Amino acid sequence: MGSEITELLAAWSSGRREAFDQLMPLVYEQLQSLARHRLSLEAPDHTLRPTELVHEAYLRLVRSEISAKDRSHFYAICAQMMRRILIDHAKGSLREKRGGGAAVVRLEGMDVVSSDAPERVLAIHEALEKLEQLDPRKAQVVEMVLFGGIEQEIAAEALDISPATLRRDLKVAKAWLYQAIRHSAGGSVREK
Repeated sequence: MGSEITELLAAWSSGRREAFDQLMPLVYEQLQSLARHRLSLEAPDHTLRPTELVHEAYLRLVRSEISAKDRSHFYAICAQMMRRILIDHAKGSLREKRGGGAAVVRLEGMDVVSSDAPERVLAIHEALEKLEQLDPRKAQVVEMVLFGGIEQEIAAEALDISPATLRRDLKVAKAWLYQAIRHSAGGSVREK
């Protein structure tokens, strides 16, 4: 199945739309798993469900000019797309001034606590953007492993680095993000 996925990705990248339609049934369960993982990091009362997140990612992929070189790269793209969808959703929530009690947004090992979860999501997003400016690879590692739920070995392969390098990058990136979010949140970050 892995080679079939790679062949369909190559056909899609060369402009064959029907290849993408054939690809989706083969990767749908893995995308659902990515979406469930990503949503598990959000507030429990989040209004998006995994199926909605997968379908929105599908629509964005169809409309985009993005091409994936292999299966690992495709899942990395999907994880990044899902993160962007959730950021857009958080921005929309802020505009609508939805609120309620305190909510928690997890960044593996950290809880960011606030009375307005969309603001925390945006704080994490802004910190990740700053990290991306300083070290794009470390930002990609965080996006793929922590936010996308992609296995470390697959993420290392997609980034063309060793698993040991990926683990080191992840450790440094998590520490950097923790400090950046803590600084921007005025101390409303608590370690688990």
